[in-house]
Amino acid sequence: MKHTPTILTEFENYLEQNDMLLAQFAECSGVHQRTLSNWVNQLRPISVHQLDRISEAMGLPEGYFYDVYIENYIIDHPPNMRRIEPLLYRCAELDKLDSVRRILGQIIDNTLYSPRLFGIAETLFAQGRHAAALLIYENVAEVEKYQHSERLALCQYRIFTIKIGDNQSQNLRIATVFEVYVERLDEIDQLDALKDLANVYRSLRKWDKVDELARRMRAKAEIQNSLQHQRKRRTRENEKKTKGPLFGYIAYADLLCASVCEAHGDYQRALQYTYSYADLDWVKETDEETRHWIELFQQWAEGNIMVNKLLSGDINVLQDYAEYIATSKVDIEMVTKLLNVMLAANRFQLDVTHILKRFESEINLLTQQGQSSSDMYTKQVIPEQFARLGYELAYYYLHRGNYNDGFKQLMYAMAAYHILNNETYYINCIGLFEHFRAHAAPDTIAEYLNLIEKVWLNNV
Repeated sequence: MKHTPTILTEFENYLEQNDMLLAQFAECSGVHQRTLSNWVNQLRPISVHQLDRISEAMGLPEGYFYDVYIENYIIDHPPNMRRIEPLLYRCAELDKLDSVRRILGQIIDNTLYSPRLFGIAETLFAQGRHAAALLIYENVAEVEKYQHSERLALCQYRIFTIKIGDNQSQNLRIATVFEVYVERLDEIDQLDALKDLANVYRSLRKWDKVDELARRMRAKAEIQNSLQHQRKRRTRENEKKTKGPLFGYIAYADLLCASVCEAHGDYQRALQYTYSYADLDWVKETDEETRHWIELFQQWAEGNIMVNKLLSGDINVLQDYAEYIATSKVDIEMVTKLLNVMLAANRFQLDVTHILKRFESEINLLTQQGQSSSDMYTKQVIPEQFARLGYELAYYYLHRGNYNDGFKQLMYAMAAYHILNNETYYINCIGLFEHFRAHAAPDTIAEYLNLIEKVWLNNV
């Protein structure tokens, strides 16, 4: 039989080795002597908070005894949430995820603990402790998988939000799993869920899904917006609210539909949707947040009207669009604007070298910045556009004989598409490289082959 060491044994050894009385330890640890006495005499277990004080007084690292505490006071004992809850919080704080798994393993089959565990997960999620929160959400979702509850749907939403990452193949699977739970969410949460899903599918260029989700979001937002204006009473402070103003979901749906039309080459319909979200005179609210979002949509519309004209062949707006970019602040949206320039340049064989020179510092700054964000658009759409910008720049430079910059951008695009696990565009990069391989320097070829081998080894 395996002998499990106890915290009490180590504690008593510490007192003996340091020739210390219980009263002395109580004074230096801040734990009441009676509490220590009851614990030593096995009359009452100590709490996690008391354990932390004992560990600190013994000169041990934070969480040193947690695994043994789980063995001594959690496993093979009736679940006690007054003991489990603070332990979960502390394990999450110290990133002791294996300990979290062990604790959850003791209560995984009991639905009675789901509400309390869900509340813990929500707190951890709000604190940004997503790894620990994910384990709890998955536990609750597994326990309630046959319940068809709103809590189950919200767990799945949180799991989706946490798991979405760089790998686009995995993102597709994650989005597909979550999508079936959207209708079980609260009406308000549905709007944000549909918006997040649409942006994930947008990054995957699954345009039919983007169109479907945008239309669903618009219909639901219109209903909620109408209900809000029909209410005689003022909105209660504790009433659930969307992340942004309701009209914004209606306008954003039009923006998404415009992007779908643009991707299909239907620039006239894209313009119609763009004019729609530019004209927000119907919005009744006049508060500062509303004015802020109206201004944003109008700014986006101004640029996108020029983009749709440009991509449809009206190259006369190119200079106006360049001026529009110049007056914009340098942020992550800059990548989208520069990508539009390059798409038009490569489609219509335009010379945009002067524009690239003008924004050279911005391009260099953008490629050095990370895109860490909790917003799904910034988290998913922008990285894909960064990769595409690299490819379009490479295509432009290589076809104009600027092989140094061309291969530099192509290597960046290949590395980015490898991270995204986007096989289609990665293969496009390989095709472009092979087409111009004769012009590649030996060190560029070596870098290219190393990247190919790295991808191959990752998929063996």
